[in-house]
Amino acid sequence: MIQTRFQTIRLHTLLILAVLIICLPVILAIIISTQSEAQVLSYPPRLFPGSSTIDNYNKAWRTVNLGRLMFNSAAIAVSVTIGKVILSLLSAFAFTHFEFKGKQFFFFLILVTLLLPVPVRIVALFDVVRGFGWIDSYAGLIIPFWASATGTFLFIQRFKTVPVELIDASRMDGCRPMQYFFRILLPLTKSTIGALCVIEFIYIWNQYLWPLMATNSDNMRVVQIGIKMLMNSESSNNWGVIMAGVVISMLPPLLLFFVLQESFMKGFALQSEK
Repeated sequence: MIQTRFQTIRLHTLLILAVLIICLPVILAIIISTQSEAQVLSYPPRLFPGSSTIDNYNKAWRTVNLGRLMFNSAAIAVSVTIGKVILSLLSAFAFTHFEFKGKQFFFFLILVTLLLPVPVRIVALFDVVRGFGWIDSYAGLIIPFWASATGTFLFIQRFKTVPVELIDASRMDGCRPMQYFFRILLPLTKSTIGALCVIEFIYIWNQYLWPLMATNSDNMRVVQIGIKMLMNSESSNNWGVIMAGVVISMLPPLLLFFVLQESFMKGFALQSEK
């Protein structure tokens, strides 16, 4: 009994230490965001909140118009996430519930796109977007990211877990393919949709290279570029202001994760059970 209790305490201690180590950069960012320039550069380093919290956050918000940049990032991330989920659901439904010529070949092509991330094809993508006249516009920041091999693959694996008997029963009841999709398949896929929403929103929110190339005006910049602009401003040596901007930029994805945390965990639990 005593040995079991000791093992439990040791296990929990190790887990707490692991969580603290993983969260240490975030904790330090929050602490530094409250300190003045002198407190940040003091030696030995101060590991306690400082006295410049309001000033740092106010300056970070006003220096680079962070509100506008966060609005751009949120609008782009939400639009891309919705577009990706819709296209991924429809493509996965087609691959799992219909037979057509070249199905395996087309599925292979979709998976191959995983080997070609945006930095690899960014020059060709820029030429295409420029040809459509989408430079420095929301269309150029949103539409190129709608296709998602990851989302298609994730939904295909989820759809394959749906019992065949359920499909046969829906056909006997006179349910058409799209009626079956909306009334039966979508409700069973809510957790996977929530998981994909979290992944894609955070992925798009953290985009830096493509928005840097595809935008020219400050009004179309995104929050990640805003952090770089904050570093290049007159506050370049004031890491308290910079970290305040970083903390502000973390809030929307963090809030989304907390809201969809249950769906996120259930979505991947269903994949692992399969």
